Amino acid sequence: MRAQLNRLIAVVEDTLLVAILTVMIVLAGTQIALRNVFDTGLLWADPALRVMVLWVGMIGAMVATRFDKQISVDAVSRFLSPQWQARVRVVTDLFTAVVSAMVAWHALRLVLDDKAAGSTVFASVPVWVCEMVLPLAFGLIALRYLLYAVDHGRAGFTSGRAP
Repeated sequence: MRAQLNRLIAVVEDTLLVAILTVMIVLAGTQIALRNVFDTGLLWADPALRVMVLWVGMIGAMVATRFDKQISVDAVSRFLSPQWQARVRVVTDLFTAVVSAMVAWHALRLVLDDKAAGSTVFASVPVWVCEMVLPLAFGLIALRYLLYAVDHGRAGFTSGRAP
């Protein structure tokens, strides 16, 4: 069941990433052509592109965590046995999960506050819709790192093999 859910989430992430990047390329190209050829442009295109950059960045972070390829600074674990490396990873995975969950919680509060305020970004699009990627992405990142902690815990405290 976990593998099927992971595959479904991966398909959604990849589809969103490709779709948003495609729209960004087409929209930016259209803006350039309109400005250079017709001396005009779409008023909503620049704010929309900024929002799409946020979405692409957050979805990219989710994809990086799917492959466990996030940025990390690690000077100690290379000197440890595989079993101890897995144990250290439990601590770092749990820390990352807690921090990501806290960011997701506060991002959700931001979204709810902006929804209550009723403000818009561009073309009558509510601010909260543009921000929804923040709690969703950080929530998924927190969940993934919690699952990584479980996997590394099994490897570090039972079989002695790193996952």
